Amino acid sequence: MKTILLIEDDVVLRENTAELLELSHYKVITTSNGKTGIDMAREHSPDIIICDIMMPELDGYETLKILSQDDATKYIPFIFLSAKTEHKDVRKGMNMGADDYITKPFTEDELISAIESRLAKASILKDARANTNTLIKDTNRNELRSLNDLKNYFDDHGTAFTFEKDAIIYREGDHSNYIFLITKGSVKCHQIDDQGKELVTTLYKEDDLFGYTSFTNNLPHRETAMAIGNVQLVGISIIEFNQILNTNHKLALELMQLLSDDLLLMKNQLLEMAYGSVNKKTAATIIKFSEKINRKPEDPIKISRSDLASVAGVATETLIRALTNFKKQGIINIEGRNIKVVDLEKLKSIS
Repeated sequence: MKTILLIEDDVVLRENTAELLELSHYKVITTSNGKTGIDMAREHSPDIIICDIMMPELDGYETLKILSQDDATKYIPFIFLSAKTEHKDVRKGMNMGADDYITKPFTEDELISAIESRLAKASILKDARANTNTLIKDTNRNELRSLNDLKNYFDDHGTAFTFEKDAIIYREGDHSNYIFLITKGSVKCHQIDDQGKELVTTLYKEDDLFGYTSFTNNLPHRETAMAIGNVQLVGISIIEFNQILNTNHKLALELMQLLSDDLLLMKNQLLEMAYGSVNKKTAATIIKFSEKINRKPEDPIKISRSDLASVAGVATETLIRALTNFKKQGIINIEGRNIKVVDLEKLKSIS
């Protein structure tokens, strides 16, 4: 039977929630504030902690901070339970390392589902930590010196994932539990601005690594990743990845270069969006998508106009006018959502 520590200052809510959890076959221990909650977490080593935010003595944020710095409690899944529903409050809790955030009032299904998923995740990560010593020995025996070695390691030891077209791989705010290598297909990453407009930030093709908000910390993702067409991935957990970096210093240097290249690419993209002409932005974006989605730029690409416009940094209507102009000039052909480059050199020369 799994043990849950419930930290909640509202007596009625604490008792009702505890009863609900006990009926779902969990052992529940309760307390009314963060200070005693920390003591009980250290004494009982619960399988999961559910904690309110606004409490006397010590609030939920400070409680999580202290527990996450203690080797005895830092791996216990932690779920915030709160009436604070503003995005900044949710983001603060997740950025501090909480595994989930449930807002009051909540349903029984919401609570039980969150607990079950976090317990399953904790079990997987516990197994990964248990294999740490073996991983270190294996890595030392076969030192990884380059990105190519790392990608081979992904192929040999990574967890396989399959996503259908338009499926979400992870969302902004989710914790970055895995770093991925694309073995088939393409992936786009995007953010949503304050007006609800989607901004495509990066495109990844076959043999690219992605998902690394940080190589050393389990930080929340800052963008959403979506499959372009059917995608196959292999993933290595952050815990395992850290062990690889700690024992392969030459590889760490190569990854630093990869991050540097990513920053340069992003900077160039921002400059193009800021200063390039509409036609140049559109042409560059078609080429970029062609290179990411297909092996040859001349092959047809199937992509939405809104995605093209988002990467180009122009309005969808403006992009459509540019595409129509390119078609009239015989540079591209358009059939539905398919765009085929007819004259690649002319497309590259557009200014």
